[in-house]
Amino acid sequence: MDRRTVLKGGAGLALALAPPPSWAVNPAVAAASTPQPSPVSEALLDGITIDLSGEPQSLDPALAESPRDWSIVHSIYDSPLQWGTSGEIEPLAAESFRFVDPTTIEIVLRDGLTFHNGTPVMSAAITRAVAHLQDPDSGSQVTDLFKPITRVTEVDTRTARLTTSAPAPGLLAQIVTWLVLLPEGTTPDSLAKAPVGSGPYMFDSYDAGNQIVLKRNPAYAWGSPKGQALAERASYRFVPQASTRVADLTSGAADIVVEIPIDQQETLSTDTTASRDVPLVGTSFVRLVTDQKPFDNPLVRLAMLHAVDVESIAQALISPNAHRLAGIYPDKRAMGFDPALAPHAFDPDLARSLLRDAGLEGGIDVDFETTTAARQDVAEAIAAQLGDVGIRCTIKSLEYAQFNQTWKEGTAPLRMATWSPLYDPATLLGLVFAKDGYLSRYTNAEANDLIRQAAVETDVPKRTALYQQLGRVMHDDPAAIYLWNLTGIYGVANRADAWATRGDEIVLPVTGGTAG
Repeated sequence: MDRRTVLKGGAGLALALAPPPSWAVNPAVAAASTPQPSPVSEALLDGITIDLSGEPQSLDPALAESPRDWSIVHSIYDSPLQWGTSGEIEPLAAESFRFVDPTTIEIVLRDGLTFHNGTPVMSAAITRAVAHLQDPDSGSQVTDLFKPITRVTEVDTRTARLTTSAPAPGLLAQIVTWLVLLPEGTTPDSLAKAPVGSGPYMFDSYDAGNQIVLKRNPAYAWGSPKGQALAERASYRFVPQASTRVADLTSGAADIVVEIPIDQQETLSTDTTASRDVPLVGTSFVRLVTDQKPFDNPLVRLAMLHAVDVESIAQALISPNAHRLAGIYPDKRAMGFDPALAPHAFDPDLARSLLRDAGLEGGIDVDFETTTAARQDVAEAIAAQLGDVGIRCTIKSLEYAQFNQTWKEGTAPLRMATWSPLYDPATLLGLVFAKDGYLSRYTNAEANDLIRQAAVETDVPKRTALYQQLGRVMHDDPAAIYLWNLTGIYGVANRADAWATRGDEIVLPVTGGTAG
């Protein structure tokens, strides 16, 4: 199970250290305040076809909840901000951004940007976006993420200030994902059926159940940090079966295919196609609980971590680029990652000893929940190794709806999940690991205090240090069996070799740029 269907959160904040005062953020001013034309790539294709693993839930940005949704949304729209290659937040449609004070974020938009209908992009576009995200009738699962915004002030035609009820450094991350610039006249119906944005592609057509077709925005030639369009037209097709996606690529019916299992990766490499194994800024884990005996005893949870040969499972079933993690943070692009913190060693003898120390010489029987769409072979491998030390697992594969309803109320102490992207851990921590988190069954007083402090700390180095301290606490008193960093295996036709991959799993038909 992954964050994309259950954990309705966003990514987070990663900014460069700025001069005093301590709450200030480097405005990260773009090289030029006015968009400068850039030549259309000589490699511009007539068309490109991308096989997604399913149909997007909605074209409405406020309803987007997965990489397949965001792939189309962020082809059509631009946000003021984006993730950079090192996990920092950088300007996109914005010329600059900064904390004016701990509860005020200022965004200055670039001069000269236009929407697909030819109207200028102005600060009112930010006001419209916030209003849509906060609309209780929108049906959005992320409305609460934007509740801290109490006022939007349009300082001038390019400058908007967001006032929050309390310091909210993680809000910048939510802006990256969900706050896209909306033109005047936007309605729920237009968002769903005929979206108009300011991004590299314009909406062309939607054949429900089959594909969405976009066409290149000719005005998007200003050297955008997002990159430039790779083709005149881009077709996103909905292909649930991985084997069919592979066949589409090798037959020439598709140019880019996503979510390919490792056992099919070799078939992607031909004279005209290649595979890409991309480290994503995401994490995989088996959620544990502390509100149910005997799992309230940290020795039992530590035994579980030592019982599983995570590295071998990752290498055999996931990817050569997947490695055992010491905690929830996947790599240096994630705020709080500490390279000095070592993962728990695979040591089944130690696991058995810890269980004996906890008074469980005879072992225990546990339920282990996953979803019907998750990798059953991965769950089975984990369960088998837990069983070897006396933790006997019964795997229960639930449909999404049932799985979603039992995060808090369910009795299963083990639950397999992923979260992506994880540049900033604030939302994941607040939902799943904070004492009062909506999906949490973990309690540690020190961890809870650190989560609370980091959630309002706008000084980036201090916030990073808090998350690193939290990582050490959650390492010694585990909230999960920490598994591996996520990776994405893609198939790419040689003709689309200029396509730019990203760490957030979004697939945009662009080339170049500085997006992470």
